[in-house]
Amino acid sequence: MTELRISKWGNSSGLRLPKAVMDELGLKPGETVNLTVKDGKGVIEPKRPKKITLEWIIAETKRLGRENAPETVAFGADRPGERIDDAHSRGEITENDTEGR
Repeated sequence: MTELRISKWGNSSGLRLPKAVMDELGLKPGETVNLTVKDGKGVIEPKRPKKITLEWIIAETKRLGRENAPETVAFGADRPGERIDDAHSRGEITENDTEGR
């Protein structure tokens, strides 16, 4: 058991986690955790999927919304030998065709 002191932090209160606890939980500064309170006890758990899947990536993208999407990068015109021959590259489908999936 690790004893911690609750400190004032602006209008809130905060706990400083020792490096050993951070290491044991696999956390780094700036990461998000879940705090669950049950029967008068608090449990801190890392907030991350057990396994990153395509479904999780899509769910996170929808949760964050289009306004938080990264900028599109223009790489310039295709050069011979660099083309990808797929339905999107041939113009048969667009981003709008895949939005409802």
